[in-house]
Amino acid sequence: MMVVVGTLLALACFFNSIVSTMWMFVIGFFFIRLLGQGSMTLIPNTLVAQWFIEKRGRAVSFISLGSFASAMLFPVINAWLIEAWSWEFAWRFWGVALLIIFVPFALFGVRNRPEDMGFVPDGFVKQQDKNDETLAHKISHVAAEVNWQLNEAIKTRAFWMILICIGIPSMINTGITFHIISIFAFHDLGSGIAATVLSLMAMVGIPMSLLSGFITEKMKTNYLFVWIFVIEIILLLLLLVLVNATVAIIIGVLWGVANGFNRIATNVIWPDYFGRKYIGSINGVGATMMVVASAFGPLPFGYGYDLFESYTPVLLISLIFPVIGLIASLLATKPTQQEA
Repeated sequence: MMVVVGTLLALACFFNSIVSTMWMFVIGFFFIRLLGQGSMTLIPNTLVAQWFIEKRGRAVSFISLGSFASAMLFPVINAWLIEAWSWEFAWRFWGVALLIIFVPFALFGVRNRPEDMGFVPDGFVKQQDKNDETLAHKISHVAAEVNWQLNEAIKTRAFWMILICIGIPSMINTGITFHIISIFAFHDLGSGIAATVLSLMAMVGIPMSLLSGFITEKMKTNYLFVWIFVIEIILLLLLLVLVNATVAIIIGVLWGVANGFNRIATNVIWPDYFGRKYIGSINGVGATMMVVASAFGPLPFGYGYDLFESYTPVLLISLIFPVIGLIASLLATKPTQQEA
């Protein structure tokens, strides 16, 4: 899938380099979002879930660095490419880079499951290590893993509670992000402070993503969601009393902590609860929920402001959702086969 999606994404980049009408523009960005933001995000998270069980949290943490690094570097690189050559050249540059760097690396350097290579998750199986206690522990851990199919998973309470836990942060965070300049202006704070908050959120998110990966190896993942929703409630309350830059900085820090926790918890909880074998289809439902929730997140903020001419009622109503998420996270206990 990495090879197929990487090749199609390269073709989408080439298509975007020849856009000349609005319809071509819409089609081009549809495929960029479908193949890039959608598939290219889903596939590596599924791959890591295949290769790690005990150390899955830290593995997901490490690959999250790629997301943060690209978010910081690619806008700068793109701006340079466009200024030095043209926007058409920038699209073609990434299309060529995908074909000559990413696709060959995915084809020759990536394997689907550790069992295909004579490994077990988290470690290598050697012929002379059959009596090794650590290896025996790893093999027994794999053997004890319960793998759920999607049609079995949807019959459990945990599946639907996790979808709620995933959807609500996506909805609330996207709504705040799209309206953050307007929210800050409503409190007589400039767009520069709003931009600083977004940057601070990303900066704090990097170490928190690394930390939360290790936390998930010691703590039940649904409890991490509990903390995420507690922070979300505090964030919404702080936005109601956004009186100065100090409060704004606190918002940026807490937002970064919540995002760091959420990025890891979202990718760890599915394979932890439902196993590795069918994780692609289950993970896909979770990714769809995130996209749908983020798509609708900004709308209530916009309509609410038009209706009330203030963000205060919108923020107060929004408090209901993290409270629901808090309850859902407590109910999202690991399911058993008997439950299905």
